[in-house]
Amino acid sequence: MHEIEPFYNWRHIYISEEDDRSPFYGRDYSEFEYTNQVYNYFIHPQWDEFGSRTLYLKVLLADYEEQYAIIEMIGEWNDAIENDIMWLKRDVIDVFMQQKIFKFILIGENVLNYHSGDKDYYEEWYEEVSEENGWIVSINMPEQTQYDFKLAKLNYYIELMQIENWRIYKPFHLFKKIDNELQSRLTL
Repeated sequence: MHEIEPFYNWRHIYISEEDDRSPFYGRDYSEFEYTNQVYNYFIHPQWDEFGSRTLYLKVLLADYEEQYAIIEMIGEWNDAIENDIMWLKRDVIDVFMQQKIFKFILIGENVLNYHSGDKDYYEEWYEEVSEENGWIVSINMPEQTQYDFKLAKLNYYIELMQIENWRIYKPFHLFKKIDNELQSRLTL
């Protein structure tokens, strides 16, 4: 797991630690010290911690003009014990929503599994973005993680999508692809 880095091909466009509106502004990263772990496996030091001991993320892009953020995740999403959704909502999402970002793309291909807890934070997040015509989408979660999400009925709040080769898109094009698909579903 220590070799899985956050996607870095958009760093010429956006760097969260240089964005004074990002919750990760001013963070320093070591390329040599591996301190964060998932399942006793060290993870790459470029991943950001946000309060969870099992789930980490990297903000790949925050576009304040178009009002969307792309966040890549790694680890175990554990609401049952760690209450990860609370940490994510309060320490990351709320910061971006204060900056008028209401559309969220969560890249979940490295979310190894999910353990459900209360739905309150999902409901709150969904209601807040819906009031602003926003949405929450998770792309490319592993099949088992999707199964657990659906079992907890969280796909009502977070849309689950598969997008082949998302890395070939520029951030705006990925956003528009998802936004257009969601808009076309509404018009059916």
